[in-house]
Amino acid sequence: MTNKVKIAIDAMGGDKSPKKVIEGIKISLKSNLENFFYLYGDENLLKKEVSKNKLLAQHCEIINANNVILDHESPLAAAKRGKDTSMWKTIESLKEKKAHISLSAGNTGALLVISRLLLNTIEGINKPALAALWPNKNDMSIVLDLGANIECDEKNLTDFACMGSALFKSLFQIRKPKIALLNVGLEEIKGNNILKKTSTILKNNSEKNFEFCGYIEGNHIMDGNTDVIVTDGFTGNIALKTAEGTANFITENLKISLSNVSKLLSYMSLKKFKKKLDPRKYNGAIFLGLESPVVKSHGGTDSIGFAHSIDVCNKIVRADLIQKIKSNLITVDA
Repeated sequence: MTNKVKIAIDAMGGDKSPKKVIEGIKISLKSNLENFFYLYGDENLLKKEVSKNKLLAQHCEIINANNVILDHESPLAAAKRGKDTSMWKTIESLKEKKAHISLSAGNTGALLVISRLLLNTIEGINKPALAALWPNKNDMSIVLDLGANIECDEKNLTDFACMGSALFKSLFQIRKPKIALLNVGLEEIKGNNILKKTSTILKNNSEKNFEFCGYIEGNHIMDGNTDVIVTDGFTGNIALKTAEGTANFITENLKISLSNVSKLLSYMSLKKFKKKLDPRKYNGAIFLGLESPVVKSHGGTDSIGFAHSIDVCNKIVRADLIQKIKSNLITVDA
């Protein structure tokens, strides 16, 4: 098991777990046998499911956790009673160096708080960020921060740019990702002082690890001309929720508006469109800036979406993301 990618999984987090977790692992094993999974949760329930599949049993170890952090719990309440939960033990396995990376579809706020409690930040980073894949016309971009930090200064945004660049390199093998700052306009005079200062820092340090492309407006995020879009968590979370709501609105209304005849004529185009917007393909947000990577699967995703997040975990470990982040960091004067 020396060369295996060791993934610690909160098997009880999210909707329809642990069934979707087990099914997601089965799907991932069809194309990749180099992962080994530590499953934290109800031992009896997990053993019953895992024992049904010989291949699955060979790639899993079950560790009992008596309790589960619920979706409606506040992060503080979850952290106070968390030590015997599947989520806590999953993150703790990173602290103990048992696993390379962790994955949970559970309570996002609790996951971030517990991760900060148990894991050290990378030297030089004081605010980890939540990053996620975002579909564009060409393929995918990375957007961060998506809600971990409401208030950010120029150092934080610079760190986000460096971490996002390292993540993009890890997932897509691009030597110099294109980075932009999300702003209310493209002109240099637009935006607040923090954005202007960040822009100057990135412009002066964009020779080695990334190409800084200046500002980008919200309506151009999906153009595909930029690989990494950087913003504070307040703006990023609003952008994410707006994009999700718009995508749902378009797909639902297309179903209602098209007649049976037009549905038949447009079937292939609609199928391609639906595949492009399938959120399962982009499942797996990454908490960047900690000494060990933590991946957050969407709580409502299905087994296919969970399998995609497992694939993200594998790529992150194989590409040595943490070392890439450390070598990417820019020193910003306080």
